Amino acid sequence: MGLNGVHINISTRHGHLGTESRDAIASKLERLGRFHERIASVDVTVDLVDPQTPDVEVIVAVEGAPRFLASARGTNLLGAVESASQKLEEQLRRHKEKLIGAHRALHKRDQWGVNEAEGESLGNSELE
Repeated sequence: MGLNGVHINISTRHGHLGTESRDAIASKLERLGRFHERIASVDVTVDLVDPQTPDVEVIVAVEGAPRFLASARGTNLLGAVESASQKLEEQLRRHKEKLIGAHRALHKRDQWGVNEAEGESLGNSELE
């Protein structure tokens, strides 16, 4: 499962990236779609001030959530992209788990009439 038509915007500072490099970056970042289905955009900035240690910054916008940011510096371009991608995967995974956990707690509270945080009934006096 990829990013389903989401455009990956790749920009460069202090240098130029070829088509092969851009395609490789896009390929590495497409897997972010496995971690969240509501990704709106992906912006990548590659800073080539020192071509031996490129800096990569990736910003992911998700519908209904704040932007996620990861940056990395590596000994090669794809290594830096991989490192930033792993950081984003973890952020997206934690965000989605938080959403699912909140939804489950709300559903459980509505279903059983129990406030999990306090462990008490929300008005079912027959159970007491």
